[in-house]
Amino acid sequence: MEREKRALRAIHPGEFIREEILSELDISQTELSNRLGVSRRAVNELVGEKRAVSPDMALRLGRLFRSSPDFWLRLQVRWDLERAKKSSAYMKEVRPLPATTRST
Repeated sequence: MEREKRALRAIHPGEFIREEILSELDISQTELSNRLGVSRRAVNELVGEKRAVSPDMALRLGRLFRSSPDFWLRLQVRWDLERAKKSSAYMKEVRPLPATTRST
């Protein structure tokens, strides 16, 4: 059987929290901030996609939701890379080094 490869779009961790956690668990940003031990503003900025997931926040989210902190960091990195690819006009200025045999 052949599997179809579907490219999933990169999503901001805040969108994931907003759509998959807050709405599904029916908890408020205030409750989430209290459970995480961070300010409501930090949660609001994360959910509003104005703040990135830091390693500290990834640890907190991982512990709270019994998930891997790596999951949260990978979501963030994928989001950051996709945004960078879309705004990478400067990449035309970067010329890859020629392929050579490296000696060690």
